[in-house]
Amino acid sequence: MYIKIVDLFAGIGGIRLGVENAAKKLKIKTETVFACDINEKARSVYRENFIKPDIQGDIRSIDNYKKTIGKHDLLLAGFPCPPFSLAGVVKRKFLNKKHGFADRKGNLFPDIIKVLEQTKPKAFLLENVSHLKSHNKGKTFARILKALEDVKYKTIKTEILNAKDFGLPQSRKRVFIIGFRKKTLFNFPSSINSKTSVNDILQKKVDDKYFITKKLWKSHKERKERNKRRGVGFGYSLVKNTDSSTRTLSARYYKDGSEILLKVKGSKVPRKLTPRECARLQGFP
Repeated sequence: MYIKIVDLFAGIGGIRLGVENAAKKLKIKTETVFACDINEKARSVYRENFIKPDIQGDIRSIDNYKKTIGKHDLLLAGFPCPPFSLAGVVKRKFLNKKHGFADRKGNLFPDIIKVLEQTKPKAFLLENVSHLKSHNKGKTFARILKALEDVKYKTIKTEILNAKDFGLPQSRKRVFIIGFRKKTLFNFPSSINSKTSVNDILQKKVDDKYFITKKLWKSHKERKERNKRRGVGFGYSLVKNTDSSTRTLSARYYKDGSEILLKVKGSKVPRKLTPRECARLQGFP
């Protein structure tokens, strides 16, 4: 079997990597014929991870999807999540900003529909934050499913899966939407028998620059108390037992590392994960 793949909103290629690894186990050959992402730095890393194709930029700059993207069998799309994420919605409400489809980033979903309608792949796999399913009391998700049905996908299945149930030491819940143009029997797996811990992704030697300052550590603790009083519920997370898993790694981690801090024996301050440790936590080698 041979499958041609299109990778939209590709980031650095995480979904593609997972699909390719799964295909290899099933002895299925794959070729990614088109990829795009608006972020220049993400495209740079994607090119380091994959030789072909040369990843393109903003999907909205494409006039003719059928001509530019071409014929393929499977469409992958981890479409932008901030408009639907719990943290994103809370922040936008607090700042009196739009969220969901009213957010400019949320309006990228129609591009997926246009690609599906014009190129007609046999199947698609979409991924987003778990909160998408309950956003706007479920109305947003219902609109998404209706749009997918309208472009003639007869079998559509959805499920919220957690990365920690599939071999990664990170609690990372995501909703997956899979669709087939023909009626197809499909069930999502519940988990795999492969457990890992934070210890498995840690580097043996870590530069001192990854240890946060006493001032920042104090600030983290104070902010967590403020958020608790406001009822927001967001703040630093300290991993004391590296035999366990972490909470969700976010795109803002590089700023201060507050989501995942590691308690280090003999140190008065915790440390952040290194870039390589973050990559491993996301399933990259």
